[in-house]
Amino acid sequence: MKKISIEGMMCPRCTGKVYKALNAIEGVAEVNLEDKAAYVKVEKDVSDEILKAAVTEAGFEVTGIDEVTGIDEVIGE
Repeated sequence: MKKISIEGMMCPRCTGKVYKALNAIEGVAEVNLEDKAAYVKVEKDVSDEILKAAVTEAGFEVTGIDEVTGIDEVIGE
């Protein structure tokens, strides 16, 4: 799973835009406004550049993309 850190999300409408943009490419596990991040389960070869471009085209800035393992990292425990 990848964690995409995103700047500029301020409200639920923002998270909806990010979700829609990423879901067009890959299935999204979660877009979290509090974390300012999207968690994407990548099933096929989708580069970080493609994910970043989708978020940027939706009007937001990607500040990082990291590989995460285990649900504890995703939910912050």
